[in-house]
Amino acid sequence: MILLSFDIEEFDMPFEYGKEISFEDQIQISVEGTEAILSLLKHYNVKATFFCTATFALAAPEIIRKIVDDGHELASHGYYHSKFENAHLLQSKKVLEEISGVEVSGFRMARMMPVDEEEIAKAGYKYNSSINPTFLPGRYNNLDKPRTMFEYKGVIQLPASVTPLLRIPLFWLAFHNFPLSFYTHLCLKTYRKDGYLNIYFHPWEFTDLSDKGRFGFPGYVRRNTGGKMVERFGKLIEEFKGKGLEFGRIESFVV
Repeated sequence: MILLSFDIEEFDMPFEYGKEISFEDQIQISVEGTEAILSLLKHYNVKATFFCTATFALAAPEIIRKIVDDGHELASHGYYHSKFENAHLLQSKKVLEEISGVEVSGFRMARMMPVDEEEIAKAGYKYNSSINPTFLPGRYNNLDKPRTMFEYKGVIQLPASVTPLLRIPLFWLAFHNFPLSFYTHLCLKTYRKDGYLNIYFHPWEFTDLSDKGRFGFPGYVRRNTGGKMVERFGKLIEEFKGKGLEFGRIESFVV
């Protein structure tokens, strides 16, 4: 099973690079990118999982309802993208459920940061997809974590996919910077080993991020965004479908 997921949040990433961006622009950019994603998924008849912050959902409830109406899974990405406390686990779940009218069973911590599994279980989540089981200086040091799905403290853990031997992360940055043929090769190799693939992206990647003066992003973040991202992502889906691989929602796979 190919498990595509998208982390939808207020687009606060420019703050990490010393740039200011209004809350209205944060929401608008995420809305624009999500609409592009939904259009792509509908075109290819693919279902996916959307991890969403409560803050974004409250600002753009129509997008949340469209995600559900299109048959995708809605999961929690916390209440805010840049602020967290344990109480947000249940609070974000309730907000998403009230807006969407569906049960929320999955959680992913913002920026794949550590989170207390007992608190996740207490909040009523069935699975957590917050581990990137690789080493990335300044971000992740999870080489001691299992590479594939496991259970811990009553919660199913679904780490992001990394390659079997060197644990090369197959996350969004790899997709932007590796040649598409090489990225696809790594994905297929990992799929054959694990029997599934769990890869994640963000709506803002599907918008034009080329303005360094506005966003402050280095070249490896700006590369292949906007229209190029839409084109490359379509080719990736076509490649997987050409191999006869199926796509699905995370909750249907793990629960």
